[in-house]
Amino acid sequence: MSKTGALDLASGLGGKISKEEVKSAVDEYVSESEQLVVGGMMYEKYHGYYGGKEESRKSNYTDMVNKYYDLATSFYEYGWGESFHFAHRWIGESLRESIKRHEHFLALQLGLKPGMKVLDVGCGIGGPLREIARFSLTSVTGLNNNEYQISRGKELNRLAGLSGTCDFVKADFMKMPFSDNTFDAVYAIEATCHAPDPVGCYKEIYRVLKPGQCFAVYEWCITDHYDPNNATHKRIKDEIELGNGLPDIRSTQQCLQAVKDAGFEVKALEYIGLAPQGSERVSNFLEKAAEGLVEGGNIHSDEDSNYRKEIFTPMYFFLARKPLSG
Repeated sequence: MSKTGALDLASGLGGKISKEEVKSAVDEYVSESEQLVVGGMMYEKYHGYYGGKEESRKSNYTDMVNKYYDLATSFYEYGWGESFHFAHRWIGESLRESIKRHEHFLALQLGLKPGMKVLDVGCGIGGPLREIARFSLTSVTGLNNNEYQISRGKELNRLAGLSGTCDFVKADFMKMPFSDNTFDAVYAIEATCHAPDPVGCYKEIYRVLKPGQCFAVYEWCITDHYDPNNATHKRIKDEIELGNGLPDIRSTQQCLQAVKDAGFEVKALEYIGLAPQGSERVSNFLEKAAEGLVEGGNIHSDEDSNYRKEIFTPMYFFLARKPLSG
């Protein structure tokens, strides 16, 4: 849990959802019933782990992702800190040190310089944008469509003394409220995996980025080793999607092609491999995600065909440039 502005897990659980409504929100996220909840779709109904359909997840992605982060954000911050992402961790290195190194790497790859105007796409509660702003002396805008995460991020900015250089905008990253050629750099850390259409998302990033400037991203991807006809692989993929609010997990090749189709030139890429009722179920689907993430990232043995594969990475990194003629 972050020490700056640390909150009790129970006090923040559910985000903007009232404590009395947490259980029904979990029902919306997780129930595989064919019934509909008045005013919205059930969350678990969306997911393949419970028989949900990918097209439903994509068409209702805003509702699905918002429900997920209203339910999960306090658990994330309590257990992980202010930066909700993975990082390689060296022997003897703390979790916080690895997270900071990961964020500094991103800033260095983008060539950030003091005074630059930067966009963080899908910024969570703003842990990375605060660290990158301090490290590079830039002004960073966080784009997020979740009301609770933005309110939490603004409070953390205030406590960190960064309200003057870091801000938040509530909007959908498929329809950004910025003029063309606004930002000197754009990055996304494990966030655009929530987009229902990667080409559309990358095109919006391309539009708001100045010509000649760069976009850096860490994507959640399935690798070339994933076999859609393998039941174990399919189960792992479904668990990751359920526990992380994802409409689908795309392949590395799909993401790479999407950023090219959006108009970018790819410069570099690599694998970097007491609470209200309902809280226990939120914890359970997060644990299910963890099981899928670990199993998907491990070199695991398939009992049927006796082969070993790595089928998932949360850190497929690429750096892309918008041409000067863009």
